[in-house]
Amino acid sequence: MKERKNKHILQTDFHGDVNVGLYGSCSDKLCLIGEFLHQKYQQRLQEVLKVPVLPLTIAGTDFIGIFVAMNSRGILLPKIIFPHELEEVKKLGLKYAILDTKYTALGNLILANDKGAIISPLLKNQKKVIEETLQVPARVGEVAELKIVGSCGVATNKGCLLHRDALDDEMDLIEEVLKVEVDIGTVNFGSPYVKSGVLANSNGFVVGKMTTGPEIVRIDEALGFL
Repeated sequence: MKERKNKHILQTDFHGDVNVGLYGSCSDKLCLIGEFLHQKYQQRLQEVLKVPVLPLTIAGTDFIGIFVAMNSRGILLPKIIFPHELEEVKKLGLKYAILDTKYTALGNLILANDKGAIISPLLKNQKKVIEETLQVPARVGEVAELKIVGSCGVATNKGCLLHRDALDDEMDLIEEVLKVEVDIGTVNFGSPYVKSGVLANSNGFVVGKMTTGPEIVRIDEALGFL
């Protein structure tokens, strides 16, 4: 894990992988991260995000960012979660729900903060459960005409970064529901799937090491730090 840190920004990789967003999920209350990350590095994430960083696995994997969607009030889990993992989730003090759907990559299908949620059309039948668990209004939507809205966006309570090809009407809906300003950008030298390269909350963000200076500035602005 090589890194470069600057106040509220940590530019790094996890054991050589710049797709840091695949391994974690953050809110203004806590950050969940794969168990593979050494404790000393968890501490560095905590310094930037300014919340407890807690190790977890889902379905025996470290891909928390892929399988989990959460905000400060609740956490949504796939049905492939193991019983002992669910017991660990229960200790977090969040409202939780296991979604009854064949789609398990919930982190790729839900874009949420503490004000609202945009959910993939693939999860439209789960809308009520999602709203009750996260305790926010939810709307069905797409980003860049893609159903993987969670993969295409990073949202905090201060701002939202979206896939570079997000359409104006999609951005308008997201601003309305999440109640933050929205901008577009890329990570890790051009990837439009910004969730894969960013872990963020209202206090700071962690970004993949291949992310360029201009990309970082754009992320900084979109997430409300500039």
